[in-house]
Order: sequence, then C-alpha cells, then structure tokens
Amino acid sequence: MDEEDEIKRRKEGGFVNLIWRPVNWLKMLSDELSWRFVLAVIIVYGINQGVSIGLYRVSVQYYMKDVLKLQPSEAQFYSGIIQIPWIIKPLWGLMTDIVPIFRLRRRPYFIFAGFVGSIAMLIPAFSTNLPQVFAVLSFMTAGAGVAIADVTIDACVTENSISHPSLAGDMQSLCGVSSSIGQLVGFAMSGVLVHIIGPQGVFGVLSIPAGLVILVGMMLQEPLVHSYSHKRVSQKFLDATKTMVTALKTPDVWRPCLYMYLSLALGVSIHEGMFYWYTDAKAGPSFSQEVIGSIFSMGAVGSLLGVLLYQNVFRKHPFRGVLFWSQLLYGASSLLDLVLVLRLNLSFGVPDYIFVVMDEGVSRMIGRLKWMPLLVLSSKLCPSGIEGTFFALLMSIDHVGMLTSSWAGSVLLHALNVTRTRFDNLWVAILIRSCARLFPVGLLFLVPSNDPNSTILPSELLATKKDNDVLESRNSEMISLVDNSI
Repeated sequence: MDEEDEIKRRKEGGFVNLIWRPVNWLKMLSDELSWRFVLAVIIVYGINQGVSIGLYRVSVQYYMKDVLKLQPSEAQFYSGIIQIPWIIKPLWGLMTDIVPIFRLRRRPYFIFAGFVGSIAMLIPAFSTNLPQVFAVLSFMTAGAGVAIADVTIDACVTENSISHPSLAGDMQSLCGVSSSIGQLVGFAMSGVLVHIIGPQGVFGVLSIPAGLVILVGMMLQEPLVHSYSHKRVSQKFLDATKTMVTALKTPDVWRPCLYMYLSLALGVSIHEGMFYWYTDAKAGPSFSQEVIGSIFSMGAVGSLLGVLLYQNVFRKHPFRGVLFWSQLLYGASSLLDLVLVLRLNLSFGVPDYIFVVMDEGVSRMIGRLKWMPLLVLSSKLCPSGIEGTFFALLMSIDHVGMLTSSWAGSVLLHALNVTRTRFDNLWVAILIRSCARLFPVGLLFLVPSNDPNSTILPSELLATKKDNDVLESRNSEMISLVDNSI
C-alpha cells in the first residue's frame, strides 16, 4: 500500500507541476525582464493581435463577401492591400527608435497606436453603405495601429534578446503563446458574434483590444531621453539607414532575409477561394458563421501546439534542420485541401467538418513551427542601437513576401476562373500552391546552420553606439528595453 501511495503522490505531484510550469515560466520572465514587459507582450500580442486577428479575419471575410459582394480573386487582392501598413514597418521602427515624443521613446507610440486602431474600427462599424475604397482605407488604418504597436513591442523584445540572449527563444515563445491563445479566444467568439451582431458589429467590438494598447503606453515605465534635439533627426535617420545598409551587405544577414522572403512568397495564398468554397451551398459544405469560427479556432489550437512544440522540443536545434522538416511538412500538409475539394474524404466516410478541423489544426501547427525559428533568427540579425527599426525591416520583408503570396493567389484564382459560384478549377489552384510551397526546401543553404543560442552578427554590428542622448535613469524597470542610446 505504501508503494501504491508513493506512486499516487508522484502522479499528483507531476500533474501539479504540469499546471504550475507555465506560471513558474511567466514568473521567471517577470523576474528577469519585469512584469510590466511581460504584461505588455500579452496585451499587444495576445489581445490586440491575437484576439483581434480571430475576430477581424472572420468579420472582414464575411464583410467582403456579403456586404461588398466581391469575387474571391478580388477579396484575395484586397486582403493583400490591407497588409501594406505592415510593409512600411521600418518607418514606424525608425520613429520609435530615434524620434522621442515628450522625451519618451516607446510610450507615446503605444498610446497613438491605440487611438488610431480604435477610431479606424469604429468608422465601418457605424457607417452604412460605406464605399469600398473607404472600407479598405479603414481596414488599412486599423492595420497601421496594430503595426505601430507591434513594432514598438518588437523593439522591446529585440533589445531584451540582445541583453538576455539566453532568453531570446523564451521571449519569442511568450509572443507566440500569447498570440495563439488570443487567436483561439478570438476565433471561438468570431462566428457567434458575426451571426448575432453581423460583421459591422464585430468591428465595434474590435475597438476594445485597440484601446487596451493605450493602457500599455500608460503602464510601462520608461526613462526619459534628455539632451535631445529634433534638428538632429535627419542625421539620425541617415545614421540608421547607413547602419541598416551595412548590415544588409553582410552575407550573414542578406542571405537569411532572402530565404525568408522567398519561403513566404512561394506560399501562394488562396485562403479567400477556400473560404468562398466553405460557405457555398452547392459545390462546398455550406458551413455557417459559427462553424467557420470553430474551424479557425481549431487552427489557433494547432498554432499554439506549434509554439509549445518548438519551445519544448526544437528551441535549441539548429535553424536549418527545423526549417527543412517544417517546410517539407508545410507543403505536404497543404495537399489535405485537395482531398477535401475533390470530396475524397467522403469516400472514406470522413465528414467535411471533421476533416476541415483536422486540416486546419495540422496546417496551422506546422506553419507556426516553421515561423518560430524565423522569428528567433530575425531577432539575432538586428544591429545594436536600431533594434526596433531593423527588426521592423525584417518583418516588412516577411510581409512583402506575404503580399506577394496573396497577390499571386489572386492572379491564380482569376486565371483559373474561380468565382463566387464556380469552383471547378479550385483543385488545380491547390495543387499549384502545394508544389510551390516545396521549393524553399532547396534554398535552405541561405539560412545559417547556427543554433539559436549562438551569436550571428559580426561584433562591430553588436557594439552599442553612444552619443549625447543619455537616458536619465539607469535603475528603471525598463532599462533593458531602451538602454541602447542613439
């Protein structure tokens, strides 16, 4: 009996440890980096991006389909247009890095991003018969608000990755976990909310997460910048540009940048074509809003599993090895859509909903597993002093790749005559997309073979520049976030 009690106690202890492990992990990050930083990441990534993405994606798709009456290729094209604010992230990065507002480098940008995002979402929420161009502009402005908040928190994360290199993977995992859980919550609510209050009502709800970013700007403690002259802004822009050009000329930087762009551009997104097929009553399974939301929420679960898998299994593995297998599986898993559209799943007795849920979960898990090492790699390619700007540049390269992917998918859907009611050639688009996603496997020689804990940049790009813009306090809680003078 004593032996059985001991086994029982061990099992109970293991379960308790499993429950408390994430709590202890967050406590460790809070102790090392400050609780304000951890909470800021959770709000920006988890709520303003995660929850918002879940609500935004479904509501915008139904808005384009049912309110604007767009064709799949048009919706695919405009979904790329909406991403343009993310492409100019280096501009936001330059601003937050070298242009303090009221002697503060980060907090005013969070506050500004929150106001912009909230107002931009309220416009389509309360406007009837809003012209198509103004609707797209509102979505772009809302995207700008999210992008500004994103680049500002990215600067904080990147600076901490340099000052705490052993925690770089943990910080990216915190961002990924927060985003994935937020997306799970957002997608779980999206279908029900769209059904009850419509896509425009959801836009009103989306003003709340944007407003929380204002709280981040008010909450974070930041040392003041003094001895700063706005007349020197042009010189600082020039210096930052020179540093970026110098870094991009380094083979250790431009080669992985090229890989990141090509791996995303060759993704060939046709998600709008699949969405129209999902909701079609004749050719497709005619899923309702609630079902669409639940499908995407399972995708968020898959994304979260991908983050956890990377954090616990692949975090210390060399970049090249993880990317090889994840890219290979990414291309292969996209063929599941082919099975669905050709209705082969019904031949095996698998209902559409079950198959789509499995497809979405597996695809998003592999996609996140492919994305995580690229994020960690990006954080290690940033020269000291312009971390926010250069990380934004890397992310803008990624978004140019996504834009290329979206527009390539738009051209493909249009060329194959996939419309609101015709899906005869959708299977051809899926096949072409799946083959294109395998090509980046042959480009992995562009990625460094280092493990994530090693330094990639040359020492001269990691040296912190000093000038007259000295931070006032060196004991501030956020000193590790803004300690790099410009």
